[in-house]
Formats: sequence, structure tokens, C-alpha cells
Amino acid sequence: MIVAVSVILAGAVGGGVATAEDRSRAEDARPQGGRQTLYYNHAYGVLDRETADAIEHSEYLREFANFQVRTTTGSDGRTWTGRYLLGRETYLELFGVGDLPGQDGEFGAGGMGVSVERDGRLAQVIDRLRDLGITDPVEYKQTRDFGDGVPVPWFDAVFTTGEYDAFGAWGMEYRPEYFADPRGKTEPPNYPGDVGRERYLNDDYRDHLMRDITSVRLGVTARDLANTVPLLRAGGFKLRSTEGGGVVARGGGTVLRFDAVPRAEAGLKQVGMSLNRPVKEPHEERIGNSTLTVGPDAGAVWRFDGTA
Repeated sequence: MIVAVSVILAGAVGGGVATAEDRSRAEDARPQGGRQTLYYNHAYGVLDRETADAIEHSEYLREFANFQVRTTTGSDGRTWTGRYLLGRETYLELFGVGDLPGQDGEFGAGGMGVSVERDGRLAQVIDRLRDLGITDPVEYKQTRDFGDGVPVPWFDAVFTTGEYDAFGAWGMEYRPEYFADPRGKTEPPNYPGDVGRERYLNDDYRDHLMRDITSVRLGVTARDLANTVPLLRAGGFKLRSTEGGGVVARGGGTVLRFDAVPRAEAGLKQVGMSLNRPVKEPHEERIGNSTLTVGPDAGAVWRFDGTA
């Protein structure tokens, strides 16, 4: 239900790298029309092995959220096994060190998908990227294999560049062929052209406490952040610079915070979540080198403090 950066970029053809001049132009520009087109879909992070294993075997997480551990086969037969917390429209995926090949399996690596809600809107995002100075964005078509060896079109994706240090963000649009395949267990459209997040995810979140992801905080390198900003601008997020060169992006009910850090300090730092119902007494759950605090009221915060 997620694709790692390595899986997409390893198969990407064409496209170019955003130059320093391109990124500078994109940093100062504003999205045309100001309308939000991209919304937070999911993020993933590579955690230390102790924490990843503790998450995988946590009984509390299985009660708290629609929690799954599953292996997915994507393009060219590549597979990845992730630990998922699935909400109404958004989700989180977690890996352990070594779960992904090469640099993408190193501690602190990560990625994020932001998606459109109506068909055809990704093309508008790509046009905006070019207007923002990303003259040759990397476009890619991802497939999924449900186990019969026949790839099903899954989603179209776009990156601002094919190069990254440890973090990559992509825009995405789910394909109608995927929604048409009953094995995807997706929902009927809510309106004409619906390719949205709520349709993609099932309603099992209702049987648990977690409802959705409301905030994500990551440490990323300056280069990875510079390559991410144009995509957020093209998607209509409202951006604000923070002390130390970071960025906060707001839109669609999710707050994304990116702290500019050296590669050694990169990684998933904190995730905020909404709940289906308020909790009177807060509960703190230690999971490996992380702490999940649920409540009070209708929110939860998961802080990650692990090391490689």
C-alpha cells in the first residue's frame, strides 16, 4: 500500500535533476491559483531494528489502529514488507533497518506521498512544477501484483528529481484500473472522477481508536528539502519557513514539518493522530525506542527517539 522511494526511482526513466537555480526559483514562487490539489497521503520512515520489531509485534497497536504487516509486490517484481497504521484517508508505514535495499534501508531514510482527489489533477501539478522551474520532472507509473504475476496499474507518480540523500516526496494519482479490481478492496466513488484517499482505504479504522494522521515531523537534509518544496508549492500547500532552514507545510487537515538537518540526524521524528472518540485519561505506550501518547481528548502523539 506504499511504494518506497527506491522502488520508484530504480525504475524511473527520463526526467532530470532539479538544479540549484530551479530550486531557487521554485522557493520564491507561488502555486498558480492558490488552490490545493495535492493532499498528504502517507509517509514512511526507516527505524532502528529494535523499534521496528517492537512495532510489528505490538498488541497495543493492533487495538489502537487498523494495523497491518504486509508484503507488497510492485514493478519489476520488487517487494517490500511494511508495518501500516491505516486511517480514514491517511496512513503511516514503518520499516526497520535493512528492510529495503541500499541507502533506502539505512536508519533515517524515508519518503512521503501526496495525492490528488480527482482524476486528471496530477497533470495540473506537473504543469505547475514546470511553471515553478522544474523543467524536467521525473514521471513514473507504478503497478501492483496481487500474487498471480499479472501487474495491475496502481498509480501515476511524479518526482521533482531523481537524486536524493535519504528522503523523497512524490505526487501521485490512483489509476481507475486499480479501483476496478476487486482485489484492491477499494470503495465506490463518492463523486465523478473520485480517485481520492478515502476511497482507496477501507473503513476498518472505525473499529479502532485511531482515525487519521494529522501531523508528521521529519528531519531531512537541505538538498532533500529543496527538492520537496516545489512539489508542495505545486500542490497548493501553504508553506512557512522555520528557524534553522526548515519548512512547515499546511493544508487539507495535515501539518507537515521538515527540519533541515545533517544526514546523520535525518529521519521520522514525530507523528500526530486524530482519534475516533475522546479519551479522558491519557495512555503512554513505550514501543521499542518510541513513545505513543494517546489522549487526553481526541488526539495522540507518537515520538521516535531511536538510533541506528
